Amino acid sequence: MSFIHLQTADFKVLGAWIEENLGVKMPATKRVMLETRLQKRLRALHMNSFGQYLDHLFEDEAVEELAFMVDLVTTHKTDFFREPDHFTYLAEVVLPELIRVPGRQYPLRLWSAGCSTGEEVYTLGMVLEEYFRKHPIRTKHPYSILGTDVSSGSVQTALQGIYSENRTTGIPLPLLKRYFLRSKNRETPKVRVIPQLRSRMEFFTLNFMDEQYRMPYPTDVTFYRNVMIYFDKPTQFQVLKRLCQNLKRGGYLFVGHSETLHEFDLPLRIVAPATYKRL
Repeated sequence: MSFIHLQTADFKVLGAWIEENLGVKMPATKRVMLETRLQKRLRALHMNSFGQYLDHLFEDEAVEELAFMVDLVTTHKTDFFREPDHFTYLAEVVLPELIRVPGRQYPLRLWSAGCSTGEEVYTLGMVLEEYFRKHPIRTKHPYSILGTDVSSGSVQTALQGIYSENRTTGIPLPLLKRYFLRSKNRETPKVRVIPQLRSRMEFFTLNFMDEQYRMPYPTDVTFYRNVMIYFDKPTQFQVLKRLCQNLKRGGYLFVGHSETLHEFDLPLRIVAPATYKRL
């Protein structure tokens, strides 16, 4: 099948749906990206135009296909120990402070909001495991970590905790040996997060544009990094307000180093680069 072009009218319809339902900005410069990424779905469905595809998506209420489309048009870039200064600050400043809070209730609750395929979640798990190995406390459940993402495909990958070995280059060797199992197939080498660490994690699909979403508990620490750059300013503010509502007083919010909150009236104060504390 030859390359199928996304006509201007169809791009406007699809772009408007993405902006309204996912909050992701869709300027004209993203037309080629959409056109390229969705080719495989048109081929799989034996369709000859994007008009046919949009009819299938919206008129047939194709829930499964909508999930495929969301996976293809959202960004999944992430790495283990990405922006490592945050994890150092978490271990050296945040965790000691939170644990000293009088009457501290366990487990500590952490949320990776926009977790993609799970690398950030498991990085947080390794940091906390290492901290509590060195500073044991009298509880069997010192922490839990929640990862959410709009992409159901990414969430499934995160749940499995299986990664290509070449994705683990950012993990210090002692942690790689302690928290991962290597596959026996050396032609396509993979690793899997050990069951003890995976058991601390919970994952589910969450769309920040869903006004009805509810979190299962307030969090002590929220990682919301390199997500809001895809939203316009009003959407950024609305999402951040809800994140703050779910963050405990004295809790911490981490954002990407290229992101800033200085334009927004939020109950936060900056305490380190791209790191905020809830007032």
